[in-house]
Order: sequence, then C-alpha cells, then structure tokens
Amino acid sequence: MKSMFVVARWRPLGESESEQGEFSHTTKLANGGFMSSISITGNQTAAKNQSWTSPAAFREVFQPDENNKDVYNAIVIPSMPHVLEGGRSSFFAYGHSGSGKTHTIIGYENNEPGLCLMAAWELFDHVTAWNSRLDTNNTADNDKRLGLGFSLFELRKKSAFDLLNNHKECHVRQGADGKVHIRGETEMLEGGKVRVCPIVQKYCWTFDEFQQNITTALARRSVGSSSVHDQSSRTHAILELEIVCSSLVEARQAVVERQSELVPVGKRATDIMVEEQTKGVVPVPGGSWAPNPDYTTNQKRIDAAEAEKNEFEARVTAAEEKVDAILKDRFAFCLGGKMVFVDLAGAEYHQDKSSPASRQPALKQTPQERQEGQQINTDLLALKEVMRAWSTNQPRIPFRSSTLTMVLREHFMASDGGHSTMIVTVSPSSDQYAATLNSLKYGSLVGVAKGLF
Repeated sequence: MKSMFVVARWRPLGESESEQGEFSHTTKLANGGFMSSISITGNQTAAKNQSWTSPAAFREVFQPDENNKDVYNAIVIPSMPHVLEGGRSSFFAYGHSGSGKTHTIIGYENNEPGLCLMAAWELFDHVTAWNSRLDTNNTADNDKRLGLGFSLFELRKKSAFDLLNNHKECHVRQGADGKVHIRGETEMLEGGKVRVCPIVQKYCWTFDEFQQNITTALARRSVGSSSVHDQSSRTHAILELEIVCSSLVEARQAVVERQSELVPVGKRATDIMVEEQTKGVVPVPGGSWAPNPDYTTNQKRIDAAEAEKNEFEARVTAAEEKVDAILKDRFAFCLGGKMVFVDLAGAEYHQDKSSPASRQPALKQTPQERQEGQQINTDLLALKEVMRAWSTNQPRIPFRSSTLTMVLREHFMASDGGHSTMIVTVSPSSDQYAATLNSLKYGSLVGVAKGLF
C-alpha cells in the first residue's frame, strides 16, 4: 500500500538574522491529533498584520531545536521495514535556498550527518548481520553476500550530471520499453562493439567504503551564488541506495555487455537489408523505382543476417531475465530494496501574485538566476502535480512534464507500492517570510490531496 506524507521543518535563526528577528509561527493539531496546521504572521512593514493558516496537511512539524536524528527517527525509521522487504521509500527536501534542505538530506562536514548517511549506516547494519550469518554457517556461496549500491547525480535544465563519473553529462530518454534511461557517452570497443554507458552505480561492501565514495562524489556537486544564499544548490541532487548482491552486480554488467555486442550485429543486418533492396530496384523516368531485371535479391543473405540479430537479441533478453530472476529469487528478502533521497534546488523564485507577501520588494536576480529559476519552478510544479496524481490513484500521472519527474517515474510506479515523504524546510527569519509562505503553501497543496493519509 503506497503512502505519501508531508512534514515541515523549521530551522533556527542564523547569527546574521538575530537582529532582524523572526515572525510568529504556531502549530495546531487537527484530525484527531494525526495532522497539523501551521499559522504564520508577518511582522515586517510590508507584511504587517498579514496572517496565513494552512489546512491540516502536515504529518509532523519539527521545531528549530530538533536535529537530523530526530527527523530520521520520525520519518525514515518507520519506512525501513518496507525497504528491508525489498520495497522502496523516497524522501524529498523542498524549500527556498538557505532553509536547510541540504543540511537535512546530506548534512555538512564536521556537523551532524544527513538522513541519507544515517539510512546507509542502518542498511549496512542489516547487510553486515546477513553476511555474518553466512560466515557462521560456513557458506561458501559468495554470490549471496550483500552490499549497498548507490548512484548520485544532479539534474540541471534537461541533463543529468553523474557525480560518480567526474560530473559527466548524461541524457535522459524514455526508451521503447517505456522506461526512462539515463545514459552517458557512447564508447567504441573492439570488434565493432558499441557501448552506451549507463549512469554509474557504485557498489560498496562496507560503510567506510560507502562514506568515502559519497564524500568524493558530493564534492563535485555544482553550487552557485544566488540572491539568497552564497552557496546555493542550483540543481536537484538525487541519491539512490539499493541493497545488492555480487551475483546481481555481475548480471547487470552482463546486460550491458550483451547490449554492446548486439549493436554491430543489428547494424550489419540493417545494412545488408538496405543493400539488397537497393540492388533489387532501378530508377525509372518520373522519379519512381522499378524491379531490377538484372539482379535477384539475395533473401538467404538477408535471412542469415536477421537470424544472427535475433540470436544476439535473445542473448540480451536472457541476460535481462537473469537479473529479474535474481531479484525474484529473494534469497534475502531485502535484496533490491531501495531508498531515494532528493535534495531539490532552491525555490526562492516562486512568487504567488495573490499573496500579501508578493507586495514585498522583488529579489534582484541576474539573467542566469532568472533562467535557472524558471526551470527550477517548472520542475517543482511538475513534481507537485505528479505527487498529487500518484497519491490519489489518478489514471494518468504527468511524468513527462519535466526531466525531474521523468527520472523519478520508476520510484513512483514500483509495482510493490512505495512510501514517499516530502520535507518542507522553512525559515522563521523575518526577511524570509515571503519565501517561507510560498514553501508552506506548496507543501500544503501536496499534503491535503484526497487519500493521502
């Protein structure tokens, strides 16, 4: 049974914000104490006496004195049993720049770890316990040893940038199979093989190995100076954790190899067919074509090339079926379990013209910031509509509305259902009243969808 929750998290005031103070905000329980509404009142001149109260849309409201561990215990731990049964859970941090999204999801160096690092630590606890039982039972089958695979990339405009592969640009495409693929550069190999490199998934067998790899990858993330924050994340960062085993890793690598072998064979079959068909006709006056009386199409040659292509296609299919078989075998129930953490780009440019806060002076933006802001808003508005449609079981979910929602399609459409949580990070600082109001409105629109809780 899939579920979607929205929570809010207030961050504490920064040192530079203490003089300006904070606006009033209160939380009220509703719906039998299961949901909360949030009221805010602006105390700036432009927003004086202007108040807004959300509907009962928030499952939890975290106060400034609650840390990442408190948030983790409340929203991540309850989803862990689902993941350890091979299910999926996803966590989105939404808010304006400087509101605490990256701190919540990723954490900062020499500070408390983010939700993703704490989740990885707990997953490795279960993985290590499984591997220890294999050792105790003297199991020699190393194929059943578990580890953690992860991919980490950022979305900017219409492209993905692989942070595990030196920030290589990748393309997001929907394939003939209906699935969305993130593919990098095309490599020419020996024997005419062609390999389209998928986005890198790094496999780690200890937590220390994982921590070292993710730290290196995160250092490649793009940041920029916005009008709000001098180290603003101008991209959406997506981290996927998956429980894997060595046989699954090898099977997936075999799929890539079989696909690379198919490319030259398929091209040769096409070339032979075109060549034979071209020889079998001649041009005639008027620009049309007629059968060539001096040449008989070599159908045996075409059939032989087509048969070879079918053979290599069958090898690809067999390799893909092996991957599916390993996941369905479920010798370990947690195999294939996934957690996705999304640190969304800052939403400070979203302006609601009907809001009293819109009367405040507009932020000064550079042309680059305006362009980035337009794309970010397109992504975030598309994500809101996908979440609402998904959580209410709508027959059509608009995944193709943006690159962000296309990439996340698999996680929403998992056949075993899934758990998703949006964390709306907000600031109580007086000069962030408008941005906070917009963030809370966005979260409440998602949170009040019918059938959400």
